[in-house]
Amino acid sequence: MATVILLRHGRSSSNTAGTLAGRSPGVELDDKGREQADAVVARLAPLPLVEIVTSPQERCQQTVEPLAAARGMDPCVDPALAEVDYGDWTGLEIKTLAKRPLWKVVQLHPSAAVFPGGEGLAAVQARAVAAIRGHGERLAAEHGPFAIWVACTHGDVIKAVLADALGMHLDAFQRIVVEPGSISVVAYTDTRPFVARVNDVGGDLTALVPPKPRRGRRRKTGETASERKRKAPTSDAVVGGSTN
Repeated sequence: MATVILLRHGRSSSNTAGTLAGRSPGVELDDKGREQADAVVARLAPLPLVEIVTSPQERCQQTVEPLAAARGMDPCVDPALAEVDYGDWTGLEIKTLAKRPLWKVVQLHPSAAVFPGGEGLAAVQARAVAAIRGHGERLAAEHGPFAIWVACTHGDVIKAVLADALGMHLDAFQRIVVEPGSISVVAYTDTRPFVARVNDVGGDLTALVPPKPRRGRRRKTGETASERKRKAPTSDAVVGGSTN
């Protein structure tokens, strides 16, 4: 499969107001968020991106606008990467919600948390992971197993995807931190995902550049160009740790 850059949207007006934006319309990036969106262009410049997929919420679409313009790409909007449907909690202040009994469930037993009038966090993880893996399989088939793509979505959605990639139970996903404008990276293989970055807000990403094809390598008899292109990277971890 391919490598996905999980990009959380930049800081929004709701982040600074301390409210739970959810799927409320009109929640846009603030000045800091727009700076973070602009910075993504330079951060991802070394990487040969094949596609940009985004949540339908305005703050995510605004986050990928500079990147899409720089790459001459049209982002794909996927409702499966939408923000959590917080139902009746949408738009309320976090300090108010923190006093409700469900808050402790969200913090300590999120797999059992279902927001009133909304969706459960287990359902969020199921739809988000299926979407990420589905796009990855499609893009690997089209561009080869070293394809790199961007998915711009939301904090809880990214945390749920990372928990799955790390083999963690959803009940532990609150231990993961994903800040606005941050990048997390998961490389999927046939048997397991490898988590290469979590909550990266400024690191060098050149290590993610895929290897160049080797010249002069002897080809197997009867092997087509398509078969060579689709060969997957190894699913084995490096014994003793990476040599990089």
